[in-house]
Amino acid sequence: MKDPTHQLKTRTVKIIQFLQTATRGMEEPASMKIVDRYGRKPFLILISCLLSLRTRDTTSYPASCRLFAKAQTPQEMLKLPITTIEKCIYPVGFYHTKAKLIHSMSQDLLNRFDGKVPHTKEELLSIKGVGLKTANLVLGAAFNIPAICVDTHVHKISNQLGLVHTKTPEQTEAALQKIIPKKYWIEYGYLMVTWGQNKGRNASKAIAAMGL
Repeated sequence: MKDPTHQLKTRTVKIIQFLQTATRGMEEPASMKIVDRYGRKPFLILISCLLSLRTRDTTSYPASCRLFAKAQTPQEMLKLPITTIEKCIYPVGFYHTKAKLIHSMSQDLLNRFDGKVPHTKEELLSIKGVGLKTANLVLGAAFNIPAICVDTHVHKISNQLGLVHTKTPEQTEAALQKIIPKKYWIEYGYLMVTWGQNKGRNASKAIAAMGL
């Protein structure tokens, strides 16, 4: 009798290998564009992720670039009036709230972490405005620490493919950790987001059509 978990692991790796090739040349997620443009700067990755929440990448990425043209450190960010931050990041969703959060995050980083973004999930989650998705993205993109960033695409496609059967991002992360080799944790999120953003509603069907 075959181990169903082993079968899932094997299938998941095949899907990852397929996406590694299939996503070449596709439009990258905003988080990857930030790294391409600015390097692995934890503070910029943290702020850009905050701006991307409930906002399309086509809006959040340009907003991040406008903001980073004025400030790239917690110290510099605090020197900007909140109204200036609002003007830079508009029209991202909840821009009033996010502008205030950027100030409070910057102050918190200075007060508790010597102005540096922490590199543990527990410490990241202790910062107001940082949820599981943001914490895992920062761990992976900024510090290359294995973490599965579960956004809408990762959660939805993983469930539609039957890799997991979950209702929340937290459940999805835990389930995926059991079937994805750790060396793929960071990449899995990027691949699924890239595929989902480019393929839209047909994302999971396009993978299933390949016999995967």
